[in-house]
Amino acid sequence: MEELIRIPGPETLEGRYVPGTGGAVIITHPHSLYGGDMDNNVVRIAARAFQARGWATLRFNFRGVGESTGAYGEGRAEAEDVKAALDYVKTRGPAPYLVAGYSFGAYAAAQALLAGLAADGAIFISPPVSFMPMPFLSRVPRVSLIIAGDQDYICPLAELQKLLSHGPHQAEFVVIPGADHFFGGHEAELYQVLLKAGGKKD
Repeated sequence: MEELIRIPGPETLEGRYVPGTGGAVIITHPHSLYGGDMDNNVVRIAARAFQARGWATLRFNFRGVGESTGAYGEGRAEAEDVKAALDYVKTRGPAPYLVAGYSFGAYAAAQALLAGLAADGAIFISPPVSFMPMPFLSRVPRVSLIIAGDQDYICPLAELQKLLSHGPHQAEFVVIPGADHFFGGHEAELYQVLLKAGGKKD
């Protein structure tokens, strides 16, 4: 059962934590200004997939969302929230420590990783490359997996692949046929991919 928690940091963040023994993952949600929160369907799928593997999971609301304090910070401030969440989970969950970011959550996680976030690995689900500038994507360290649908106009495959070609990126790239940015009707496929996800890339 998920435990309601409060994560200390630059802002106090509302979260839901489930203990585990296989590792620990924090899951970041889509854009705060467009209804994104920790109850998003993709965030919940990621949490369930890792829980099924015996991992500890932490999903949380970025600043200004739900009961989290503060206000939207254009992704840069939310990178601080990612760090606060990881610092929290390290006090309770076992290594390895992963961050799984969906949409805007992937953008914020990428910013955090570029700033030195001490995660052991990362998974990006539909990074919003046509909505937010992500020229740095190929330089983000320790990304082991990127997942996207082939009908995703916010993460179009051609643009994503072009960005990844600009550097030494070694992440596995999984495409879910028929899925758009929201994975409606394709939750089962996403769940199966995440059941096998993990690992570390330097």
